[in-house]
Formats: sequence, C-alpha cells, structure tokens
Amino acid sequence: MRHFWVLLVWLSVAALAGGDELDPLDQWPQWRGPLSTGLAPRAQPPLEWSETKNIRWKQPVVGRGHSTPIVWGQRIFLTAAAPHGEEMDPAPETAPGAHDNLPVTHRHRFLVIALSRKTGDVLWEKEVNETLPHEGGHYTGSLASHSPTTDGEFIFAHFGSHGLYCLDFSGDLVWKRDFGRMQTRHAHGEGSTPVLHGDAVIVNWDHEGQSFVGAYNKRTGKRIWKQQREEVTSWSSPIVADVGESQQLIISGTSRVRGYDPTTGKVIWECGGLSRNIVASPVAADGLLFAGSSYDKQAMLAIRLAGARGDITETRNVIWSRTRGTPYVPSPLLYGKSLYFLRHYQGVLSRVETSTGRELHGAPFRLGRIRNVYSSPVAAAKRIYVTDRFGVTQVLSHDEDPRSLAANQLNDVFNASAALVGEAIFLRGERALYCIAAE
Repeated sequence: MRHFWVLLVWLSVAALAGGDELDPLDQWPQWRGPLSTGLAPRAQPPLEWSETKNIRWKQPVVGRGHSTPIVWGQRIFLTAAAPHGEEMDPAPETAPGAHDNLPVTHRHRFLVIALSRKTGDVLWEKEVNETLPHEGGHYTGSLASHSPTTDGEFIFAHFGSHGLYCLDFSGDLVWKRDFGRMQTRHAHGEGSTPVLHGDAVIVNWDHEGQSFVGAYNKRTGKRIWKQQREEVTSWSSPIVADVGESQQLIISGTSRVRGYDPTTGKVIWECGGLSRNIVASPVAADGLLFAGSSYDKQAMLAIRLAGARGDITETRNVIWSRTRGTPYVPSPLLYGKSLYFLRHYQGVLSRVETSTGRELHGAPFRLGRIRNVYSSPVAAAKRIYVTDRFGVTQVLSHDEDPRSLAANQLNDVFNASAALVGEAIFLRGERALYCIAAE
C-alpha cells in the first residue's frame, strides 16, 4: 500500500515540476534505493566489469564523501566535502576516548553536485557551506557520509553539524537548517541520512549530547515536530515502514529500536537488545522489521509490527533473534523472503528466512575475494552485489542454491553503497564515480 501511495505522490510532484512522469521504482531516490531495502526491483545491471570492460563513463569527483549517489531521471546527485585554503596546525582532540581520527588541518567546502546520467558531465556544483570542522572523524570516514535524498522536485542534503539543505533541480538553495554541533562518540564522525514522509523530511540526531529526531516541512524547512531521544551516538538512518493501512517511522538505537508516529513524533513501541555504536540501518517489508548490530556484542531482532505497543522487549512481537554473524557497518539487504547480512564488516554473508531466522541453503557463505566492507549489499535481477573497500564487487545468484557468479575489480577505494538504476550500476570511489553498464 505504501509503495502505491508513494508512487502517486512522486508522479504528482514530477508533473507539477514540469518534468517527465517517472516511476520511483525505476529510480534510486535515497540511500537504500526505492524500497529502502537495498533492492532495485526493475534494474538489470551487468554481471561483469573491470577498468577496461563495461565502463560507460568514469568521472573524477571533487573532495571526499562516503555518501551514496542518488539518481532521478537523467540526473545523479552527490555530496562531498573538499578541503581548501592554507594548511593549519591540527587542534588537539578533546573528545573522550578519541583515537584513529583524521586531524582537522583545513577549512572545508560542503558541496552538492549534479551530474548527467548519460555522460557523467558535471551539470552544476553548489557550495552550501564553508567552515572549519570541529571533528575530523575516523580516518576511514568522511565529512560527507550522509547520503542525499530526493522526491523528484527537491534534493535534501544533510551534513550533520554543517547543516541540512534543500535545493531544487537547478541547484538553487530553497532553505537551510542549522541544528548545532554533534559531539560523536570518540569523535568518529557523523552519517545518518534523512528520510521523507509526505511533506516532511525527518532527521535523526543521535550523539553524546541531547539526542532527538525531528520532522521539517520539505518546502520551507519549518519544524513540524521534535522528539527527544534517550540515546547516544549512532550512525543508523531512519526508515518509514508500512503497518497495515498506516505507517511508522523506525530508528535503531543503542538503548532501543523505536517505532514512531511519523506525523506527530509520538513513540508507539520500543524494543531493547542491540549493542552500542549502532551503524547498520533497519529494513522492513510485509509487516516485519529487521535490525542488527555488532560492536561489543552481536545481536539481530525480527519484529512483527502489527500490534506492537509500549515496551515489546522479549514479547511475542519479537518473532526471532540472533546472536552470531550480525552486521556492524553494512546494513542488511531484504530480497523477497530472504534477509542477507554480512558478519561485522567482513566477507562472510548470511542468508536467513525472514519469518523464522533459519539459515538457508548452506549459509553463511564465505566471499572469497571480499575483505573489509563498509558499503551495504544491493540486489537486482536475482543477483546480490557486495563491494568491499578495495575495489572488488562479488556477485552472487539469488536462488535456491546461491553461487558466486563473478568477482569484479576496479582500481579505487569504495566505501559508498552502490546505486542500481536501469541497466547501470553507479559506484562512487574515493577518486571517481563509475557508471558501469554492458557495452
């Protein structure tokens, strides 16, 4: 039901904006794709590629960003943070327990970039902020790790401590919001992506200070509601899930996974059981929610959303749980009745039945060439795509007896999750954005 209403809203927006009537299921409008599950239901991406095979174009990218590219129509949108100006002496770190962080030695330009889907040419580049960051973040992270989101009319770019921005498709700034500074655990950085619900853009703000979730009018930036959260730092992004004829906003956190009324911010239910340092975002479909974590303990919960009220920890609404092989950085992938997830951020892939948590057909699978993985797995055309930090994408079949189909190598470092649209895969490396499609 939700997908039907979302389709109507997006088509109406496109018509009002004077654009083509585009089916959202054929786009990649947000970090985890059109269904918020990692699945592109209509895409037909290639199976094999290399630096010399099936590369339609390769476009150098400015600055640094681990945010995923989003695609709407013939445009691709990226965010990035680019150092500039004279190098300065790094300020001493003051966050408790800070370690393995990048020093802050430059001011940064925070950018939203539009590219041609056909050629990769830069159509426009908008600087939305210029400032000296107060934290450098973990050395493997970036200052542009929140992915942009679009409704087909506006682009919403969130840079956490450096602002939330709404731009139109011409690159003009419509409005901006400043929520102050985040103080993240160990100064390791920020990265929660906003989600859209109706006329609201919803932002989760979990840090070592007073955490909150807030909804803001997508056309004006005016606050609709704000709810404080008894949570510490997380990097998980909120999702909106169908529950019968209604919808819920769902956010994973260290203290609780919570379901909210997205129109008021009121908490509907909550469930404990995850670890600290929540990074993986939840996924949901068919009235079931799946949330996992793996920091100081391994934990995954499967929750039936119908009838969930109050504290549902260890109640019948938790239909199964798991304490091994759970994800830390990469988020789960939901494909039909199968839930896929990586162990921690390593090349061991589990596949379980959504209704029971039972491992299916020889899982878990050791992905031979895959090493550390920060991007989240994606799927299309009965294939699973897993990309590691060192440029290898392993492709597996999504069938009763999953098998490895290909292992593809590119000469770049990859932390951003892939976007699958039409016949192409868009992979953002540290040096270039690749459009991969059959020649």
